[in-house]
Amino acid sequence: MAPGAAKRTGHRAGDIAWVRRLLIGLGLVLTLLFLAAPVVVVLVQALRAGIAAYLGNLLTPDTLHAIWLTVLTAIIVVPVNLVFGIAAAWAVTRFDFPGRRLLVTLIELPFSVSPIVAGVIYLFLYGAQGLLGPWLMAHDLRIMFSIPAIILVTLFVTSPFVARELIALMQVQTGEDEEAARSLGASGWQMFWRVTLPNIRWALLYGAILCSARSIGEFGAVSVVSGNVRGQTNTLPLQVELLFNDYNALGAFAAASVLTLIGLVTLLLKALLEQFAPDRRGRSA
Repeated sequence: MAPGAAKRTGHRAGDIAWVRRLLIGLGLVLTLLFLAAPVVVVLVQALRAGIAAYLGNLLTPDTLHAIWLTVLTAIIVVPVNLVFGIAAAWAVTRFDFPGRRLLVTLIELPFSVSPIVAGVIYLFLYGAQGLLGPWLMAHDLRIMFSIPAIILVTLFVTSPFVARELIALMQVQTGEDEEAARSLGASGWQMFWRVTLPNIRWALLYGAILCSARSIGEFGAVSVVSGNVRGQTNTLPLQVELLFNDYNALGAFAAASVLTLIGLVTLLLKALLEQFAPDRRGRSA
């Protein structure tokens, strides 16, 4: 190599290394500024008056009810979405039928609709002046501004998470294992439990983690349909807003710290899952 070419190559490598260090440093600074700093602020503000004050604000009846309602919603929503995700992914990836692409589009619809709009849609559908409101009132059924409304809108906004993970995975898988099991005389349930489920277990778990995090942190859609009844229909995110509007900063930060810790645990589980199953193809790395 000529001396001039070697010199230009050295300059180019130096420039690339300098740019790489700059980008890494910029990414680190932005991460600390926009992600780590808010988490630290929430935890510090929640504990600034001491553990006793923190627990006192956290263990109030309204906040405890909000935590209970949030957990109850997740306990109902996640299993339903697991069943829906498996059924939808199976239909889309294993069968060819008219409207298949439309079904995939409908599954993705909650990602493109604002949660506030989703809440308003449910209000116009099930509210007293909505499409089904008069019939519900005639049969003494109430959905809006109650726990069922919170569960319904949370189901809507979280419905794509499991299905999306499974569809992406099962489209890559050929389905040869299911065909082999069927040819050997396995029943539908045997094929599902012994072949299909083990092959999709990592994607299923990954989708469940994402679905849980979104259902616990959902604010927009729930705020429209819950009615914000103190101690009755307030989930934890709504309770944070309520306490903040009541100028109870310590209580708001205490409630927000629970959501923050849930988010950190979710990220940790997600990172661990990606380490053991980086491609989520049903087998560990």
